[in-house]
Amino acid sequence: MLRRTIPAFLVIGLLAATPFSEEVLIGFSEAGSDAQHALEDTYDSHLNAKDLDNWMKFLTNMPQPVGSPKAKENAEFVASLFESWGFETEIEVFHVLFPTPVERQLELIAPTKYTAVLSEPALDEDKSSQKKGAMLPPYNAYSADGDVTGELIFVNQGIPRDYEELERRGISVEGKIVIAKYGGSWRGIKPKVAFEHGAIACILYSDPRDDGYFQGDVYPKGAYKMERGVQRGSVADMPQYPGDPLTPFVGAKEDTERMTPEESPTVMKIPVLPISYEDAQPLLEALEGPVAPASWRGALPITYHIGPGPAQVHLKLKFSWDIVPAYNVIARMEGSEFPDEWIMRGNHRDGWVFGAADPTSGQVAMLAEAQAIGELAKAGFRPKRTIMYGSWDAEEPGLLGSTEWVEYHRDEIDQKMIAYLNTDGSGRGFLGMGGSHTMQDFINQVARDVSDPQTGVTVLERRRARDLANGSTTTPEKGDIPINPLGSGSDYSPYLQHMGIASLNIGFGGENGGGSYHTAYDTYEHYKRFGDPDFSYGVTLAKMMGRSTLRLANAEVLPFRFETFVGHVETYVKEIEELVETTRAETLKHNRLVESGAYALAIDPKDGLQPPKAKSPVPHISFASVNNAVVALRAAAKAADSAVATAEASDHLNVAIAQLERAMTSDEGLPRRPWFRHQVYAPGFYTGYGVKTLPGIREAAEELKWDEMNEQMIRVAAMMNAVTDAMNTIKNAASMGPVEETAR
Repeated sequence: MLRRTIPAFLVIGLLAATPFSEEVLIGFSEAGSDAQHALEDTYDSHLNAKDLDNWMKFLTNMPQPVGSPKAKENAEFVASLFESWGFETEIEVFHVLFPTPVERQLELIAPTKYTAVLSEPALDEDKSSQKKGAMLPPYNAYSADGDVTGELIFVNQGIPRDYEELERRGISVEGKIVIAKYGGSWRGIKPKVAFEHGAIACILYSDPRDDGYFQGDVYPKGAYKMERGVQRGSVADMPQYPGDPLTPFVGAKEDTERMTPEESPTVMKIPVLPISYEDAQPLLEALEGPVAPASWRGALPITYHIGPGPAQVHLKLKFSWDIVPAYNVIARMEGSEFPDEWIMRGNHRDGWVFGAADPTSGQVAMLAEAQAIGELAKAGFRPKRTIMYGSWDAEEPGLLGSTEWVEYHRDEIDQKMIAYLNTDGSGRGFLGMGGSHTMQDFINQVARDVSDPQTGVTVLERRRARDLANGSTTTPEKGDIPINPLGSGSDYSPYLQHMGIASLNIGFGGENGGGSYHTAYDTYEHYKRFGDPDFSYGVTLAKMMGRSTLRLANAEVLPFRFETFVGHVETYVKEIEELVETTRAETLKHNRLVESGAYALAIDPKDGLQPPKAKSPVPHISFASVNNAVVALRAAAKAADSAVATAEASDHLNVAIAQLERAMTSDEGLPRRPWFRHQVYAPGFYTGYGVKTLPGIREAAEELKWDEMNEQMIRVAAMMNAVTDAMNTIKNAASMGPVEETAR
């Protein structure tokens, strides 16, 4: 059975405490569970919403982009806080590529003339927005320099299926400038696909249908994007690799050897510029050609045409291409029993401008957690495992701070890191949970112990109610709620998808209006009105993440569960099998309609739309190797869960559990992007942030690469067999019981 040890300083608290949850915590004995609940009650008492408010006010009082004086000031401020709370703290500096605008010019030169404003106005209602001198203007980092003139074409969201529609209309973007709406995929995918189709430049804009007046009152009256608000952001090709574009796989220290920006595969090859919907309207209004399909049309008071022309655009961009310092703050509290087992908690600190919602709302919750744990330490508490905090810099350009730290400390992380817990921006509303499915049972149990500040029910039950009310078919009426698999877009990527470290990403939202994202209006003033005005959800996030950190640090047996993970893998395999069969059936039907001439007859002859071409037939694909591997995986998971449930705590058992996620990686990585080593979760090559599960075989199926799919089947089956072996190792370690421990 699990060891029953209670820290001495908690005994008195146990005697006087209110009754705890009857549910024994995963990874703890009954007595250990009681002690942990007492610890967490004390932890909660040290959380104060006013602290979060004050920290946000300071951290966002000036723009804080990478390499700026404010970025350094904030790093030093955060480091001083960690030090004051008893954490061993350092600021580790990396030197990364961070281009900033030198020249930006966008003009409509025909059939009428219009010069884009390319700026966001200061508002009387938002004092922060008046601090213009320190702001970076709207731009896309890692756009190419360029001075181009060409006809304009509207490409909807600029994702692959939109170009299929253009092809049917006989419209080519070769040598043209495209304009695309935000949405449908990550922003960096849009110029990437445009370049692949021969475009010479890409303009991005936020349509008011998505986050402007169509959704609600615009800022400053309401939360949504005002007519001159612009979403900044990186367009580096992160699905190839995140981090510094010039130093893949290597931590970017000052003396690190670098490629040039022209050599980097992730720096965009064409100029890219984001604009407001006020600046976009004259460009779109000047287009003629076919009327855009209904699904392409936004909410501007115009008829949306595709082009090309007669609209002609001149775009000129020039960037600094500077190497600048990125300041990571790393804090640690050494474990009392297992100092070489690390539980890491992280949230980035940098923002495109002020960054109140993204990322400071998450940063201040993390600071509250660290302060509360520091107070526990002053009273005599020491975690069993080492607790670490990462306040990351340079996340916004492409996860630079966290990725460079991971790449530089790769060997030590591989040996010692147990789990990584991430937050980013957060707001008011409903719990969001994503991560490794070996941790699904664990994070659901945490969520059953945290109350929603608006309703008083648990955050898990409020989330369940929302899902069921919205018609969810995956959220059960009772029991655990499935967590989402992770793609990319925040600092868990280098841990999970490169290193194979079990990770979670947690936040709240859904009731805070959206429109400030990456604009000059992501300010303290905006957040206090529309984000989380009293910081009650910031405190709730601190409760969720503090409990998670403390439980992982103190667990007698690491609280991972395996059958839940296998259930998700089985679902992913079934989805891909169904995808192949659906693709085969649809291809057969499609080709019959092409052959019969039905598509041609159904087209309005005046539309100029071309009938689709016949598609290559879909071969029969055998999933036998993968399905056989899943059967063995299921049996191993059941045996491992059963053994762990009754096991006595031991170092060799916990080491075996911690290594399980590593078995889901491959040294070769994914096709054409070896940095992404995880074979179960990855960002999609054409989705960016969006996840692809079992990506090697799923993306091959989606892209109709049948030979590659067969090759990836072999690799995925091998991965599953390796995970089966790892689960058998866990079962055997659990069955051994405690043995004489040796230094790791």
